[in-house]
Amino acid sequence: QGPPPRRARTPPAAAAAAAMRVLGLTGSIGMGKSACAAVLRDAGVPVADADAAVHELYAPGGAAVEPVAAAFGREVLGGDGGVDRRALGALVVGNDAAMKTLEGVVHPLVAAHRERWLEERDAEGHEVVVLDVPLLYETRLDCAGVLDAVLVVSAPEAAQRERVLARPGMSAAKLDAILAKQMPDEEKRRRADVVIDTGCSMEDTKAALLTVLEEQRRIARQARAQ
Repeated sequence: QGPPPRRARTPPAAAAAAAMRVLGLTGSIGMGKSACAAVLRDAGVPVADADAAVHELYAPGGAAVEPVAAAFGREVLGGDGGVDRRALGALVVGNDAAMKTLEGVVHPLVAAHRERWLEERDAEGHEVVVLDVPLLYETRLDCAGVLDAVLVVSAPEAAQRERVLARPGMSAAKLDAILAKQMPDEEKRRRADVVIDTGCSMEDTKAALLTVLEEQRRIARQARAQ
């Protein structure tokens, strides 16, 4: 069975004429996604970090604080009034029903945060923006009518394992557990619009990214000229 069909991006009516290109950036742990995001930022591309958005929602005063507390009890709040991720994790990790409840609370807030960010970047006149989403395929963002194209960052398995196992506190067992929850790299590569190889030199990876970026900017300029 093939991947679900990609929905064409459906920007707000006010933004439809701007033709801003929205790219998804994803990749499994240790593939070099953060380094690729840094290259794009250095090239002047706004990059929205999905993990950072969740941290913002969980921070004191964040939009997720009260809904999460209502769903799981105020014991999941820390002394600063924000969501204590460790306490919340103890309730939801390994509990499918609790995880679905949490996703039902947080995913709409993340989507609203993302839409606001896109509208703000569009108003600034950017040709290309990037959504950095580790679990892009797992959360079916590719089917949500948000993205124009998906870039998958990939490297040989040996390089991936070497990078991750060099991290403090990481073990082969922990890595295998993380990978078991992620879509296999081979499947991500199959679904990607563009695969960015990070198993080569950083210079070659950067050159590939900048080539993709220039092509996406060209498409945006063409659309604006029509």
